[in-house]
Amino acid sequence: MINPQRLTGPEASVIKYDLLTALSVAGLNGTPTLQMSLMRLIAAVTARYNWRMDELTVGQRDLARMWSVNERTVKREIKRLTDTEILICKRRGVRGRVAAYRLNYSQIAKLSEQCWPLVGPDFDERMRGRYREEAPVKVVQLSDYSKPAEDELPQTGPGTWQRAMSRLAQDNADQFKAWFSQLQFIDFTAGVLTLRTPSKFAQRYIETHLTRPLLAAVEAELGPVTKLAFQS
Repeated sequence: MINPQRLTGPEASVIKYDLLTALSVAGLNGTPTLQMSLMRLIAAVTARYNWRMDELTVGQRDLARMWSVNERTVKREIKRLTDTEILICKRRGVRGRVAAYRLNYSQIAKLSEQCWPLVGPDFDERMRGRYREEAPVKVVQLSDYSKPAEDELPQTGPGTWQRAMSRLAQDNADQFKAWFSQLQFIDFTAGVLTLRTPSKFAQRYIETHLTRPLLAAVEAELGPVTKLAFQS
């Protein structure tokens, strides 16, 4: 965890801007839900984060006004951010007192690490030097996503593709929401499965980390896959 003193010292502005950049690119390369969550978080942090105390203390009504949503949505969003440990509750809001939350810097590093090279080599080097002990594992933590409803499954491709997606959702709901739910079926001919991904980052991550579960689910429904091709 970053020492709060570093957030108010000579290099504080660089640390803060880098942190907001990491959140931004993680959101831009994530699912629509993650994009919205991190956009709201960035707005709250930019406007109201107390860096000296290392905490965010904003009432739900104020957040609702800032985010142009109702208080029910604010509660749901805060729960998602705390469930993923992007935010950590320092003090609960009781008896009219506003709750206090702090940013979990190590978790933000884990969430965004795959995106650092997309910003540039200088940013990647800076972040790795700063978080080298806090983010040793290149795994994106997106456990705020529950098992998707049927109407959230991709609606393109044959029925067997839908069943393959259902298999992936049942096997690992978090993983499905974070990565597989955005895949679009293009074609399956002569063993070549062609899919469209929302971004090059998503394509690279699936190719590197998630090819095995994807092919296992698809082959169970469509038959043997000899080649996996992507469009983005």
